[in-house]
Amino acid sequence: MIKSLVSVIVPVFNGEKYIGETLETILNQDYTSKEIIVVDDGSEDGSSEIIQSFSEVKYIYQENSGVPVARNRGLREAKGEFIAYSDQDDLWKKHKLSDQVKYLLDNPEAEYVICKRKIFLEPGLTPPSWLRKELLDSENVDYSPSSLVARASAFQEIGMFDTEVENASDVDWFFKAKDAGIGKGVIEKVLYLKRIHENNQSRRVKELHREYLKLIRQSIKKQKQKE
Repeated sequence: MIKSLVSVIVPVFNGEKYIGETLETILNQDYTSKEIIVVDDGSEDGSSEIIQSFSEVKYIYQENSGVPVARNRGLREAKGEFIAYSDQDDLWKKHKLSDQVKYLLDNPEAEYVICKRKIFLEPGLTPPSWLRKELLDSENVDYSPSSLVARASAFQEIGMFDTEVENASDVDWFFKAKDAGIGKGVIEKVLYLKRIHENNQSRRVKELHREYLKLIRQSIKKQKQKE
């Protein structure tokens, strides 16, 4: 396989409990041509010391501005032909990057590729009310940055994450990709593990649902305008 450079971007805010383990799974990928950019979004815990203990990681600090801003900051610093993201608490399978990069190299019509995820609970945590039991018992194709590997050109066509969409800027990006009709691929394998713990952003269920509905309506309106 041609070893095209992949830029892996990890936004972090007060992630000292999990960021070390997350970075280990990225560093231990069997795909070696990668740069890892961690954007510290104003952490007030020990995240900075943990991140900077990894010599292979490029560390960027910014005042607390939110996840979309941090993702965009990392994207501006990226040099790779391909862009990947991870949340601060997710765990990658060893072959995540190699499988997804190979897909994009084998399928030049695809601008991005996503994969399946497996959700797991932090030990000792009672399943939160918003987490449906069937999600814990199944493997799901995931539309989120942690699932994504995209050509850098996809962000040139679609744009960065919308910083005005506070909780669902990632969903907004995927809707824009769909509305633009750019090619996508899906790998029907679990390539990363989503950790559920007491501080997940997903717990802001009402705010997320409100933004999801707004984005769905906007997408439907755009599709009708094209007809």
